[in-house]
Amino acid sequence: MQFKLESTDVASQARAGTITLDHGTIETPIFMPVGTVATVKGVHQRELKEDINPDVILGNTYHLYLRPGVPILEKAGGIHKFMNWDRNILTDSGGYQVYSLSSNRKIKEEGVKFKSHIDGSYHVFTPENVMEIQRSIGADIIMAFDECTPYPCDYKYAKRSMHMTHRWLNRCINHLEKTPLKYDYNQTFFPIVQGSTYKDLRKQSAEYIASVGAEGNAIGGLSVGEPAEEMYEMTEVVTAILPKDKPRYLMGVGTPINILENIALGIDMFDCVMPTRNGRNGMLFTAHGTINIKNKKWEDDFSEIDEMNITWVDTAYSKAYLRHLFTVNEMLGRQIATIHNLGFYLWLVREARKHILAGDFSTWKNMMVKQMDKRL
Repeated sequence: MQFKLESTDVASQARAGTITLDHGTIETPIFMPVGTVATVKGVHQRELKEDINPDVILGNTYHLYLRPGVPILEKAGGIHKFMNWDRNILTDSGGYQVYSLSSNRKIKEEGVKFKSHIDGSYHVFTPENVMEIQRSIGADIIMAFDECTPYPCDYKYAKRSMHMTHRWLNRCINHLEKTPLKYDYNQTFFPIVQGSTYKDLRKQSAEYIASVGAEGNAIGGLSVGEPAEEMYEMTEVVTAILPKDKPRYLMGVGTPINILENIALGIDMFDCVMPTRNGRNGMLFTAHGTINIKNKKWEDDFSEIDEMNITWVDTAYSKAYLRHLFTVNEMLGRQIATIHNLGFYLWLVREARKHILAGDFSTWKNMMVKQMDKRL
C-alpha cells in the first residue's frame, strides 16, 4: 500500500490524500459503503459503480465466516470474484460483532467463544484464526482482532481490555507473517486503537499502535453510544499521536455531521450502516437536513429529493413518488432511498476533499454542519 498526503487544511487537521492498493486508488477522505455479507444491502453492483462510485467498500469477517463460509469464498477465488467487485474491499475483523453479541459470548485471553446468531452453534475467534479467515476472504485491507468495549465502561475494565487488545495485536502480526497470501494481490493490515472514553488510555493505545509501524491505523470503540463531543475529544487525542504519513480510519462513524467534524480532526476513512439502514426506513440525508419521507407533508411535494442535484435519484424521482413507494411497501422505495443516501455520503466526502485542496474546508464545513442539522 502507498499513501500520499496531498494537502492539509490551514485552519484544521483535515487532510486530502490518496491510498494506492492493488485494486485501485482511493481518494481520501473516503466513506466506505458497508457490504456486510458481500453485498451493499439492496444495491446492485452495477448501481454501486455507476451511481455511487465508491473506491472501496467494507465487508465483515464475522458474517462472511458464518455465511457463505471460508470454503466457498476460497473456492470462488476470494471475495472480489465471489461478488463480482473489482475495486478495493476492507474487512472488519469481527470484533465489533462479537461485542454486539454480549449475551452470547465469552471473552478470554485466548480469544472469544461466541454463539452464532443464525443457528446457535458455538464458534471461537482468536487473533490467529481471524488472520487466517481474512486471508481466505481476500480483502485488500484487513483489521486486527480487538475487543470493542461498551459505553459507559468502567475504567479498570477499559484498561484491561486495551492491554489485551494490544497483546492480541502482537499475536495477529506474528501469525500474519506465517500465513501466506491466498490470491494474486497484496493485503494491508491495520491495527486498532482502543481505550474507551478515557484520555490517558486512548493516548497509551495510540502510542502503542503507532509503535507497531503498520501501513495504516484505525480507531475503534467509538460511536457506541457516547455523546458526540466525547467522540471528537477521543479522536483528537488519538490523531495527535498517530503518524501523519499513514491513513487513519475511524470505525463505524457516523452521521454526516460526525463525518465532517472528524475529517476536521484528521480522519481519512469512515464506514457506517447509517445511510443504508436509515434509507430502508425512509430517513433521507440531504445537504439541507434530514427528511422522513414517510411523513404526510411530502404526499404532494413533487420537488426533487435534494434540490442541490447531488445524486442521480434527485433528478429521477420526486418526494411525492418516493413517499408513495414507502406507503405501498414497494421495495423500489427502499432501494431508491438507500442509493440516495449513499450517493449523498460519497458526495459529502468528495466535496470535503475539494475544499481541503482549495484551502477553505473549515469555512465550508461550518456552513454545512449548520445547514444539515435540521429536520425538514
